[in-house]
Amino acid sequence: MTKYDEIKDQLLNEPKVWLVSGVAGFIGSNLLETLLKLNQYVVGLDNFSTGFQRNLDEVQEIVTQEQWQRFQFAEGDICDLESCKAVLKHATAGDVNYVLHQAALGSVPRSIDDPINTNKSNIDGFLNMLVASKDAGVDSFTYAASSSTYGDHPALPKVEENIGNPLSPYAVTKYVNELYANVFARVYGFKTIGLRYFNVFGPRQNPDGAYAAVIPKWTTAMIKGEQVVIYGDGETSRDFSFVANAVQLNILAATTHDAAKNDICNMALGDRTTLNELFVGIKAALKENGIEYTVEPVYRDFRPGDVRHSQADISKAKSKLGFAPTHRIVQGIYEGMPWYIRNVNPPSKS
Repeated sequence: MTKYDEIKDQLLNEPKVWLVSGVAGFIGSNLLETLLKLNQYVVGLDNFSTGFQRNLDEVQEIVTQEQWQRFQFAEGDICDLESCKAVLKHATAGDVNYVLHQAALGSVPRSIDDPINTNKSNIDGFLNMLVASKDAGVDSFTYAASSSTYGDHPALPKVEENIGNPLSPYAVTKYVNELYANVFARVYGFKTIGLRYFNVFGPRQNPDGAYAAVIPKWTTAMIKGEQVVIYGDGETSRDFSFVANAVQLNILAATTHDAAKNDICNMALGDRTTLNELFVGIKAALKENGIEYTVEPVYRDFRPGDVRHSQADISKAKSKLGFAPTHRIVQGIYEGMPWYIRNVNPPSKS
């Protein structure tokens, strides 16, 4: 039995109260789904700036009515301190035990286009949630950090202690989150765990808009028979990780003992996939689902702020938290593909 299996059994026997910020987003809604399936009580906060009501509706369809009744939603913005305090104070199921802070304005390109609002959400909003959680005396605070923090540090794989200079406003904001978390541990004794996400993908990840992540964007385009754009020569590589792995590590981090807190852990698979390999993999998964894609990709210039290669060392997450990834990239693409096919309208065959 894995550590995660043990924790899930404990939670089923002794339900806790969880706060998920950004609950209507991609990772937030997947956390909500898993927690409700474990019969937990969940308080959700979202302002729908990047999250969607349809994600919450989908979770409601998946879980039982009894499980859904354990969910309490509050529409609010993490940039408003009073909203953060209120959602922690007025949880109907009792005091919040664990905070999973996912709310943020993601995307390197978005931060380059709009550094002001990226800073507001990712630094001011983070600090508001940190203060509110500390004042509420929650048992743990787990937050979404980012692999962008490694910046221009050339070494592979990426080890938590070795970072370089940030390459985007987004990277700056996520590094500041880590600095604040460390200071709160030193000054207030409030311990946290940051999870540096490496290219998480899966169902309910938004495929639309200029800042869509590569896997949902390409998958959607390919279902529609449209051409895929690859920035660079296609040999840029990333450590792609299916969302189920991120959900697992969030729950492990939240429930870990105090000695493991006040730290940063990579959330990834510990592997690398080039964009060219990714294109071939998505194409194969589509074919397995009856969709033949024959359009060749087009290659364009590298995007500013993007690092060339990214791969995580996940030994700390394994040894300290018991992390055991369940999905490699091919498994994740194949498992997530039916969701995209259901939710994307392919071109008419007539």
